[in-house]
Amino acid sequence: MAKVVTLGEIMLRLSTPGFEKFVQADNFDACYGGGEANVAVSCANYGHDAYFVSKLPAHEIGQSAVNALRRYGVHTDYITRGGDRVGIYYLETGASMRPSKVIYDRAHSAIAEANPEDFDFDKIMEGADWFHWSGITPAISDKAAELTRLACEAAKRHGVTVSVDLNFRKKLWTKEKAQSVMRPLMKYVDVCIGNEEDAELCLGFKPEGNVEAGETSAEGYKGIFQAMAKEFGFKYVASTLRESFSATFNGWKGMIYDGKDFYMSKRYEINPIIDRVGGGDSFSGGLIHGLLTMPTQGEALEFAVAASALKQTIPGDFNISTTAEVLALAGGSANGRVQR
Repeated sequence: MAKVVTLGEIMLRLSTPGFEKFVQADNFDACYGGGEANVAVSCANYGHDAYFVSKLPAHEIGQSAVNALRRYGVHTDYITRGGDRVGIYYLETGASMRPSKVIYDRAHSAIAEANPEDFDFDKIMEGADWFHWSGITPAISDKAAELTRLACEAAKRHGVTVSVDLNFRKKLWTKEKAQSVMRPLMKYVDVCIGNEEDAELCLGFKPEGNVEAGETSAEGYKGIFQAMAKEFGFKYVASTLRESFSATFNGWKGMIYDGKDFYMSKRYEINPIIDRVGGGDSFSGGLIHGLLTMPTQGEALEFAVAASALKQTIPGDFNISTTAEVLALAGGSANGRVQR
């Protein structure tokens, strides 16, 4: 299997029990997660040598985050220890017409204040097959944006395939700042993953259709994908297409373009959604596995969409579905019957 490297922040997630609102919760459920950490867990789960690169404090909460990754087989050799705090995010899980809410408490986290000398990116990328990052990491801080650039440069020096999940977070930066940072980084990217909103806010590509109303036109994506591939030289452009009927009922499919052909996946109805946090990351992890191991972009996309549909039935940030479970769903087993 392949050596897959991801770079980013892993946070302590504090979520209200069940579907309670923040103001009524007397306690929080604790777990760990974050964009690129979630991708690393998926890749480790599919049998790859997955390495997560970050910086975490030397205290016990930092160690707990490291342990959460190790539990699922992610290599933590390149996690630098130091800094003052682990980022936190609070999650209130929505239901029906009430949306989920996230509150960040991540300023001045260890990775946000990390310096280039904390990492030897040439050593990290040596022998690697794939490097993945997301738009969340450069949004954390200017220092983290610089780390992202240095990691991308090292990946290119070592002939590593680079993927990005655009992942715009309006609570972290503006679209103007995002475009000023993200567009120059695209020259390092081979595989670009992002939904319609991400493409518009991070790169300035406007989709057709009313995204807020859950209307996503597959035809509208074709023009965006072609324009993105032409401008930045991407080998693949991929996106999930979410139809949001409510917080707990979504339609779900994906689309990919390799510069010649478009491929649209089968459509799933996820009802009820148990936990949609990490759904996009599980798509990225599935797509990385698919493109590394499967003969066609269509097979890779079907694996990714099935993986991300399954993730949204699992509490927590991490997708811990097995390769066999994903392949079974991609192959048509979606009735949810007990397997004996």
